[in-house]
Amino acid sequence: MKPNVRDQLLDTGLQLLHERGFNATSVQDITEAAGVPKGSFYNHFESKEDLGAEVVLRYLESSNETQAVLRDPELSPHARLRKYFEGLVRVAEKNEFCGGCLLGNFGAELSDQSEMIRVRVAKGFSTWSASIAGVIAEAQAQGEISKDLPARTLAAFVLNGWEGALIRARVDKSKAPLEQFVKVTFAKTLSAPG
Repeated sequence: MKPNVRDQLLDTGLQLLHERGFNATSVQDITEAAGVPKGSFYNHFESKEDLGAEVVLRYLESSNETQAVLRDPELSPHARLRKYFEGLVRVAEKNEFCGGCLLGNFGAELSDQSEMIRVRVAKGFSTWSASIAGVIAEAQAQGEISKDLPARTLAAFVLNGWEGALIRARVDKSKAPLEQFVKVTFAKTLSAPG
């Protein structure tokens, strides 16, 4: 089944905006790569900003597959968290540390430029953090992670640390910052009581 024009524009927009950034990508770049006339763009989106906001939602939908490990009943909560972040390291390495996280990229590039996109990115981070917090809370209830801090606080801290490590990995073109993040996070931040 051939994808509809709106989906083609969203998929292509996600790819190009993630690779190049919002400001470095034009509507024409997107329509040419999607193989659709430029006029078709405005039949589906009011502006590039409108497309960007929809791309954030598409990106979050695509991350559901990666997050499936967080719901794996075969693993303990602590093991699910570790496997999840180790999987993210593999994804970053497979992408040769290019692109990074669309939420982090848009947050840095557009938070002062587009309120619509800033709100979508903030909601995306909030949803992502909540899913991690749920698993941390399970691990705390099972005694796998200390209860010294609330699960929500730990999840926000871990996610902020991940985003910083991802930026550093992009700069260094190395997985060392990501491996260091996983090592320290699971040895200290998400460690067992005592």
